[in-house]
Amino acid sequence: MNVPEHWLRSFCNPSLKTEKLAHLLTMSGLEVEACTPVAPPFSGVVAGEILSVARHPGADKLTVCIVNAGREKLQVVCGAPNVRTGMKAPLALVGTELGGVEIKAAILRGVESHGMLCSARELGLSEDHSGLLELPATAKPGEDVRRLLDLDEQVLTFKLTPNRADCLSVLGIAREVSALTRAKLASPAIKPVAPKSKAKQAFRITHAEGCGRFAGRVIRGVNAAAPTARWMRQRLERAGQRSISALVDVTNYVMLELGRPLHVYDQDKLKGAIDVRWGHKGEKLLLLNGQEVEVDATVLCITDESGPIGLAGIMGGESTKAETYTQNIFLESAFFFPDAVAGRARRYNFTSDAAHRFERGVDFSNNVDGIERATQLILEICGGEPGPAVDLVKRLPKRKPVRMRVARAQKVIGIPVTEKEVGGVFKRLGLPFSRKAGSFTVTPPSFRFDLEIEEDLIEEVARVHGFERIPALPPRAPAAMAAAAEVRRSLHALRERLAACDYQEVITFSFVEPQWEADLAGEANPIRLLNPIASQLSVMRTTLLGGLLAGVRYNAARKLPRIRLFEVGRVFLRDATAKDGPLEVAGLRQPTRIAAVACGPAIEEQWGIPSRPVDFFDLKADVEVLTYPRVASFEAAAHPAFHPGRSARILVEGREVGWIGALHPQWQQKYDIFQSVVCFEVDAATIQDIPLPKPSIPSRFPPVTRDIALLVDANISVQALLDAIADEKPAIVQEVRLFDLYQGQNLPAGKKSLAFRVVMQDTERTLTDAEADSARDALVALWGRRFTATLRT
Repeated sequence: MNVPEHWLRSFCNPSLKTEKLAHLLTMSGLEVEACTPVAPPFSGVVAGEILSVARHPGADKLTVCIVNAGREKLQVVCGAPNVRTGMKAPLALVGTELGGVEIKAAILRGVESHGMLCSARELGLSEDHSGLLELPATAKPGEDVRRLLDLDEQVLTFKLTPNRADCLSVLGIAREVSALTRAKLASPAIKPVAPKSKAKQAFRITHAEGCGRFAGRVIRGVNAAAPTARWMRQRLERAGQRSISALVDVTNYVMLELGRPLHVYDQDKLKGAIDVRWGHKGEKLLLLNGQEVEVDATVLCITDESGPIGLAGIMGGESTKAETYTQNIFLESAFFFPDAVAGRARRYNFTSDAAHRFERGVDFSNNVDGIERATQLILEICGGEPGPAVDLVKRLPKRKPVRMRVARAQKVIGIPVTEKEVGGVFKRLGLPFSRKAGSFTVTPPSFRFDLEIEEDLIEEVARVHGFERIPALPPRAPAAMAAAAEVRRSLHALRERLAACDYQEVITFSFVEPQWEADLAGEANPIRLLNPIASQLSVMRTTLLGGLLAGVRYNAARKLPRIRLFEVGRVFLRDATAKDGPLEVAGLRQPTRIAAVACGPAIEEQWGIPSRPVDFFDLKADVEVLTYPRVASFEAAAHPAFHPGRSARILVEGREVGWIGALHPQWQQKYDIFQSVVCFEVDAATIQDIPLPKPSIPSRFPPVTRDIALLVDANISVQALLDAIADEKPAIVQEVRLFDLYQGQNLPAGKKSLAFRVVMQDTERTLTDAEADSARDALVALWGRRFTATLRT
């Protein structure tokens, strides 16, 4: 929000320079993002009165002007299309420097020119260079333009937090300045305007849960085409508002001055009584911005007998807007509850100054003040006969008293603030309070929607006391080193493992697209957000794969040949058995998952190893690294995100912990991923738990190996064979691993050949061939009993 300094100082003028005032406001929680001068530094520009205009003898688009510069008359060549006799415009005298260029006497097409008549862009005031900047008719020739246009002013740009809706006005900022500096606050004098007619506009509030108060006034016989006063137009422009028309400018001015949004209707276009109600499904409305919207029962509307004529607290409708030919107007000042406005403008993909204020909370006590202030200004500029102000109050927010304990404030702030100082802070902030021994009970005023709990009041005391006055003390708590649990590793340790496997960590939104959930998780009913930050990010994720695949698509579109990403984050699952807890909500589980995706070459391109694309077994090896020392096994199974036949369930000690597979070609095509992608996702909590290390004696004796080639049924998995011997293998067998698979000719139908290497070793003696052969035969016999496996001959 932009606040012109002179406008602010007209309400509260402390004896502080601009820079110190900005610093003070920033340190009190109202961040001043920038202090910008309204014009660049220059001197030697005066008001010039154009006495005569003649055509240039050597150029059709130039004119020769005689200009009264106060002390002398100068001849100036000018190319502006709006130059005319009697006009007053800025004149840069010879020797003046504008934009780094010095103005010199020159001869232009054979005609002498002593100075330059200036546009707004040449003075650095705006980008308008359509013609000369016209000065007020009251300007005296030779008068310094900087003083005439009040150009020695700064504009303070505030970056306000959403809770400080009370500071979305010059008056709100002035209240803060007064509280911080103890300077006197001079609020604008608002006196009731005596009605000159009995004209009224009928209105009612049907749904008070959306609109608690509605005030209005009819003003007849206005001149809507009257030009806006120059002082008002200047303040609006410096505050970032474009001047539109006198009536609109007045409502914008009151909104910026008092924080009170207003709306002006052409009363002659209203049909019957105004009604504030929820919309009806199917009703449509053409807004002032030219956008047609369809409302429903969740959108609060301003209506008349013709239907909706405005979105309450957001924007008026085209059908009842005041034009330059409007003669009779109805001025509206309402209070809409924040919950009735919040999110509605974003639903229609636009925002407005009114919505920005109402959804944060607008002072519900200044409705009539806003009407009276706007009426004063309209009568000054446009004239007219005002009717009586009518104020209808249905329901207003209840101001719940908030108690603050002084001892608690001292503990939180860290300094011994006294009760006297606390009371002084509340008085300076205009917060009514009652006092008991050791505590204050504050009733928040109508303009403070952010004061709800004890910590809010403590924050007020701290920031007005001054954050810079709070000493920075080192912590005095004893530092105790906590022993790391041997049976549980941190998420950071798991991150390091994946980083060591050449993955890059990413962090993606927990809010995702509903279609991702349906495609990648088969989830038709994910948890939906009531107020999503973007229309497409409307549900909570149940899998991390969607965000990772979006990262793959983003990087692949930028021609990255090799992409390996992982994420550690929570997913959000419906669970009727879940109860409220530190990290859980009733009916909802939020487990932490670890997921990774890879595509492109398996290794970086190099001369020593042929390039090949990453495949299922590369990520299978990465999963085994991640779960080690616990052993992961894999069981073929179907998953909605993965290619049929290229997906598997990940098991640890027989318990399902995740999935691995190649992305389904259907989703590759749908999400514009033009190369094979392999993914896995596992539950983090399960693989964080690890067994205690077990000591073992390394053998000093050489190992003995035997190779076994088995014929088994083609549908028997290798994992099933390894699991079968896990508990019954001879004690000297240290390792059994597969090193060959053959399916093809010379084998019986429905059979496959598996070749295992068996490593045997003893810690006390060298094994004999007979012992090794006996152990080998025991394994073959075990497989023969379980799976009717036979040795391949």
